Amino acid sequence: MSEVTKVQFNVIFREPNQTRCRYRAMKGSAGSGKSVNIAQDYILKLSDRKYQGANLLVVRKIDASNKNSTFAELTGAIRRIFGADYSEYWKIRLNPLELECHITGARIIFRGMKDMNEREKVKSINFPQGKLTWIWIEEATELQEADVDILDDRLRGLLPNPNLYYQMTFTFNPVSATHWIKRKYFDYKSPDIFCHHSTYLTNRFIDPAYHKRMMMRKEQDPEGYAIYGEGEWGETGGVILKKYIVDDFDTDFAMFDSMHHAQDFGFNHANAILTVGFRDGELYVCNEIYVNELDTEEIIEMADNQGLNKRLMMYCDSAEPDRIKMWKKAGYKATAVVKEAGSVHAQIDYLKQRKIHIHPSCVNTIKEIQQWSWKKDPRTGLYLDEPVEVFDDAMAALRYSVEPLRRKEVKIGGTRVAGTTAAARIGSW
Repeated sequence: MSEVTKVQFNVIFREPNQTRCRYRAMKGSAGSGKSVNIAQDYILKLSDRKYQGANLLVVRKIDASNKNSTFAELTGAIRRIFGADYSEYWKIRLNPLELECHITGARIIFRGMKDMNEREKVKSINFPQGKLTWIWIEEATELQEADVDILDDRLRGLLPNPNLYYQMTFTFNPVSATHWIKRKYFDYKSPDIFCHHSTYLTNRFIDPAYHKRMMMRKEQDPEGYAIYGEGEWGETGGVILKKYIVDDFDTDFAMFDSMHHAQDFGFNHANAILTVGFRDGELYVCNEIYVNELDTEEIIEMADNQGLNKRLMMYCDSAEPDRIKMWKKAGYKATAVVKEAGSVHAQIDYLKQRKIHIHPSCVNTIKEIQQWSWKKDPRTGLYLDEPVEVFDDAMAALRYSVEPLRRKEVKIGGTRVAGTTAAARIGSW
């Protein structure tokens, strides 16, 4: 077997990685590195015979969200720690998602808590070896208190190894000061509870471009920066879009009345490409490409490798005509979105009137829509009729995606009706 790599940790996580408290509540800003740390911590412990008999359950509200978040973090940790020969140490299964350590027999399984059916499945979890000892809840603010009580009840019984201990770990951005997690774990003092706070400023691995974007947010959106930059409890007031759900739907073209791509160009800030379907007046964000510091040729190559459908229209930011030409040359039906006075607010109004479904794989779109908000007047405390223009790249692409539909609307008997019938499929084949 090859040698295990000595992984690097941020010093700020030394204490939380060592605590044996039953509840490990880790709040922090975006980019603080808390999820990367937790993934590495679990892989190292579950690979160590000292913790023989331990197993891990990883939970998100929507089970499908695990694939592109917790599963990706844990498999990434395996590859960093064990290198090219990682398969000698860990077996990675994709269907269903599961990780198994060849050294200790430990297993990592993934579940959701979105409905009663999934909650009942959690109650019947068993492992071939050992017991369920650890639970990691990512984006813990998505869960209800009752969900966590069900999970907590699973950690019981005599442990087969004196080195083992029961523990639930919560990782999250602290969106609301009224959230039950604050009351239950941060405001209540107990020797069973360990609370931790981290920010992107304590993450020595953060890239300069991300730091620069956070400084922009600090200037333009102090309220949002307090939550997503400093990791402080607060209220996400003035959120622009509220009629959305994360939904594991079928993304096949045949499921929709129409479908097309939309792109907001970027380099230091993200370049975002969304594939959006429309059905019965509702929007479905099916896929995203969301990258930083890549030039257009590299992004086109990525789109080609991912099989982005070239037969669909692609509506792009009109401020970058040269990039649009490059996408056309590569075989995509790229065209500029016409910008005019009031078009941004018109697009937002159109989006606010419709239900938006977001596939769990679109993790960056989900993050942005949760925090996309109106600017706040620091003098009056009132929200302005102007959106915050940082961390809004996927939201810009989402705005562009509705332009062909919004402009196709016609008045019929005084009622505005979107022209998205089967006979007028916008941006289809």
